[in-house]
Amino acid sequence: MSDAAVLSIRNATKTFGQRRALDDVSLEVRKGEMIALIGPSGSGKSTLLRSISALQTIDAGPGVIVAFDGPVQENGKISPNVRRTRTRIGMIFQQFNLVGRLSLFTNVALGSLGRIGFWRAAFGLWPAETKQAAMAALHRFGVAEYATQRANTLSGGQQQRGAIARALVQKAKIILADEPVASLDPVSARRVMEILRELNQQDGLTVIVTLHQVDYALRYCRRVVALKAGRMVYDGSAEGLTRDRLIDIYGPEFEDVFWEGAPQ
Repeated sequence: MSDAAVLSIRNATKTFGQRRALDDVSLEVRKGEMIALIGPSGSGKSTLLRSISALQTIDAGPGVIVAFDGPVQENGKISPNVRRTRTRIGMIFQQFNLVGRLSLFTNVALGSLGRIGFWRAAFGLWPAETKQAAMAALHRFGVAEYATQRANTLSGGQQQRGAIARALVQKAKIILADEPVASLDPVSARRVMEILRELNQQDGLTVIVTLHQVDYALRYCRRVVALKAGRMVYDGSAEGLTRDRLIDIYGPEFEDVFWEGAPQ
């Protein structure tokens, strides 16, 4: 792992039955980067993010994942010391992963769970620091007025902003966003992508976001990594993703739905 890297994946492979979801993937991520992870459905994007966050194991063998110089997993086993590393990695999901019956404020405050302990959180005994951080994050992302409202009564865009606020309260240094705009309308999707870019540029957070929308990848991320059938087939600048490269990644059908503003 180089001095500038905050995340290193080396020779990561993951198989599900006869299907190889990740095939010897290696990637280094530098502090403060915002990377779009693209590729067809089933290419391994979500599998890679879940492996980085230790939500699943990679196959036994030479594969290793390291974050902040601490091992996340290697040889098919999660590191026994992964909890400390995971507190610095925020995960944002397509379906928001908020507890629907709890208020938006409580969901956001749960970002501090790794620091305050389960029982204080269970009884809502939030430290003043957590309360202030949660409300500040809600204000910042324009959803403070919904703080007392049950999460499952909010729109998708409002819930996703709450999920990002939770990662901010967590004090995450890396944000992994797995299709965070896939179920949102275009206006809400753009707002979520703008928030992620703001956290990257203003707060210096490292962001890896998986996207089906190639135009968003080109618009918001300087570096793009593409997977196809579990293998990394592109790692470079957004400007380098020409029409021919994208057709190679997605197949000839991509020509019919190619974003009009993409590079030629």
